[in-house]
Amino acid sequence: MKFVDEATIEVVAGKGGNGVASFRREKFIPFGGPDGGDGGRGGSVYAVADRNINTLIDYRYARLHRAQNGEQGSGSDRYGAGGSDITLRMPVGTMVYDAETNELLFDLATHGQKVVLAAGGNGGLGNLHFKSSTNRAPRQFTHGRPGEQRKLRLELKVLADVGLLGMPNAGKSTLIRKLSNARPKVADYPFTTLHPNLGVVRTDAERSFVIADIPGLIEGASEGAGLGHQFLRHLSRTRLLLHLVDVAPMDPTVDPVHEARAIVEELRRYDPALYEKPRWLVLNKVDMVDDPQGLKEAFCLEFGWDGPVFCISALAGDGTQELAWAVQNWLDEQREAEQAFDEDPRFVETQASAAKPAPVRRRPPRRAPADGGDAGPQTPEDAPDDDGGDAGGEGGDGGGDGD
Repeated sequence: MKFVDEATIEVVAGKGGNGVASFRREKFIPFGGPDGGDGGRGGSVYAVADRNINTLIDYRYARLHRAQNGEQGSGSDRYGAGGSDITLRMPVGTMVYDAETNELLFDLATHGQKVVLAAGGNGGLGNLHFKSSTNRAPRQFTHGRPGEQRKLRLELKVLADVGLLGMPNAGKSTLIRKLSNARPKVADYPFTTLHPNLGVVRTDAERSFVIADIPGLIEGASEGAGLGHQFLRHLSRTRLLLHLVDVAPMDPTVDPVHEARAIVEELRRYDPALYEKPRWLVLNKVDMVDDPQGLKEAFCLEFGWDGPVFCISALAGDGTQELAWAVQNWLDEQREAEQAFDEDPRFVETQASAAKPAPVRRRPPRRAPADGGDAGPQTPEDAPDDDGGDAGGEGGDGGGDGD
């Protein structure tokens, strides 16, 4: 199936049915009164995230999606039927934008998430709703409201824990084939990968993570050169980036350090937030060099890298399993840290105290003077609490004085 990560569609919700002006006409009942029913509600257009779909190919050709209109009301208090809704199933990770304003409307990030793309119009009212004591024979009715109509731009961002980043022919597809059951195309020429590939790396019976492979980047990708800039958005949801560098290029004039710097610069130009993501350096094809450890130290020194670095051979499998375990452990630590932050009792107490209303302080009631004189008018603040004790006693005294 062809991978499509962008599409533009138009959704049109159904129009509500019109109300009707009708009167009862039965034998021996000359003045039956109004009995016009309401119109039916127009159908709405929904979108639901489905993890069983991984591309927007269905919306590349089917661009118009129109819901059914509501039926008109009729006499004898009969309401019109509502229009049928339609539900568009989209892959998890789809972002829905308004094509005219470029505003982000929805982000379908979880399986089963359902949103309303276009709401159907309400049905009109029949003359049954307009009867009154002064208007015994109303002829008023209202028309149904039109449904919403939108032009939407769909953009897919794949959900992956780890993203592979690097020049063409750096060995990204070979690495994902070695670590997972994904089988992307591998060849000895650049730009073999034309669309993102996802693979599930299982490190244990109950531990796994998802890795994404995007087309290789070249210098000037942030300005539109090559193919990779079209798919850099798929790395925005990842937690970790693996920067693969070919340390044994086929062309001896190619400098791996210069290519690594070019990739980092293109990443910074494309999206500063993506540039700030955690990134590990992976030196590939070390089986083709004489001194891998010396090459690693010289590369990191010239590149100015002080972060995590791994030496692997994606083709032979050397170091790939250690890399997978290190990534899995790092991801588990990140998830545990996030869970501990959410369950920290200090933040729970802070939120509870902020939500708890402040106690209300009541001023004690003003008591009558000892000589029996007038205590003066009481303000609402001076009024006694309504607990029944003091009020009852004062009321009893008042009754005695009246007698």
